[in-house]
Amino acid sequence: MILEYINAALEKAKYEIIEDDEPYYREVPGLKGVWATGKTLEECRRNLAETIEGWIILRLKKGLPIPSDRVL
Repeated sequence: MILEYINAALEKAKYEIIEDDEPYYREVPGLKGVWATGKTLEECRRNLAETIEGWIILRLKKGLPIPSDRVL
């Protein structure tokens, strides 16, 4: 279930190339504050997946709602 949510969020993510040592930037518009960077597109994707996982765990620990994957 968590993996399905992460994959749904990754599908909705928006990429951007920025001027940085890690030029690939990706964020999930439906998940405020969830973003990642990477030296390659694949590294950025992996980093974002880890960020989403940590975001889910933190929200569960704090009893905060998690938006439906349809809302992302």
